[in-house]
Amino acid sequence: MAEAASAEPYGREGLPLDQALARILDTLEPLGVCEELPLAACAGRVTAAPAVAAAAVPGFRASIMDGYAIAGAEVPPRGARWRLLGRSAAGAPFDRVLEPGQAVRILTGAVVPEGSGRVLPQELVRVLEEADGEAIELAGDCGSNPWIRAPEEEAAAGALLVPAGYRLGAAELGRLASCGVERLAVAARPRLGLLISGDELVPPGAPRRAGQIWESNSTLLRALLERLGYGVTAERVVVDQPQPLRRALEDLAGCCDVVVSTGGVSAGDSDWIRPLVAELGQVGFWKLFLKPGRPFAFGHLQHGGRRVPFFGLPGNPVAAAITALQLLWPALQQLEGAGIQRLPRLKVRLEADLKRASGRPELARAALVVAADGALLARVSGSQASSRIGSLAGADLLLEIPAELGTLEAGTELWSQLLRLPIL
Repeated sequence: MAEAASAEPYGREGLPLDQALARILDTLEPLGVCEELPLAACAGRVTAAPAVAAAAVPGFRASIMDGYAIAGAEVPPRGARWRLLGRSAAGAPFDRVLEPGQAVRILTGAVVPEGSGRVLPQELVRVLEEADGEAIELAGDCGSNPWIRAPEEEAAAGALLVPAGYRLGAAELGRLASCGVERLAVAARPRLGLLISGDELVPPGAPRRAGQIWESNSTLLRALLERLGYGVTAERVVVDQPQPLRRALEDLAGCCDVVVSTGGVSAGDSDWIRPLVAELGQVGFWKLFLKPGRPFAFGHLQHGGRRVPFFGLPGNPVAAAITALQLLWPALQQLEGAGIQRLPRLKVRLEADLKRASGRPELARAALVVAADGALLARVSGSQASSRIGSLAGADLLLEIPAELGTLEAGTELWSQLLRLPIL
């Protein structure tokens, strides 16, 4: 038994998750392919080059509120008066220099005229009708805030707006647009090929014979990958036979940058994927010390002088989704040339007892509940079987349960991964 165990470089139980991820990332280099896109098409994309401001933004002194721009910058006393000369609105500035004793009506975002160093909020000002025109009087204490936005408040000319390798969200896109950026060079997304194998699979809606199931992994993984910003370029659903599987692997390696399969990587009579990958390339490791997700393989396919990374996800849908989040997603980010974004982690307490057997670390699905006192609780509902997709529905968290822990009591504190992605 000892000799058999030592023959497996990954160990009998499989690689711990952190070691598996480190091995994967150590073998991958960014694809280094970029494209130029309109700014509106860049949401979720990764910059291939730094973006800088071509000019200062806003580029002029602007009023922060509706009010009155007065000559000078000193804090005026209550009762001070100015002659009202005109109006400065957004896009329609007052084009004269203010002299002492003069003021103009100004609206939010409008240019502050030369000669003015202060805007008075309109609620502090009384408008007076005089023989030679209108005047204003300060009716309250205005305070020290001048209510003027600096010409370089958003960015100075030449300022770095986003570095290379940065994933663009809504906030970054809005800022880039405000700085006049129209197009960006972004990294090309990895082309992903998806291979689903199984003799028992039939399309959703098709009649099922005894022992058959409706195929769901392609739908689940497509939706998950799209949520993470990656599409599927090509897809094959193939029976568990070596020749069709070989053709599918070769086809996908020829048109994609990454090949992902589900099922067929264990050691059963119909598990052909792993030996075929070893024949067409190399299996770097297989088996994870993780529940769910033990039957996982990573390696590469050799095709036309290229080494195409291969990810063999488990066949059970929950295990496939969880290992895709933990290992495939960071790998796709690295291939794209981005900094690795992981799921945020937070500590929570179990709302109720959780029965489990010790032996493997587990990522359990749970809903996040806020107790009356503000405490963050994890609610685990129903079976945690890796075949039950319902355990993913409504899940906010993946609870990180250490291998040595068995049944857990209510109130046990655990680290968890937050499944909800940021908005901005």
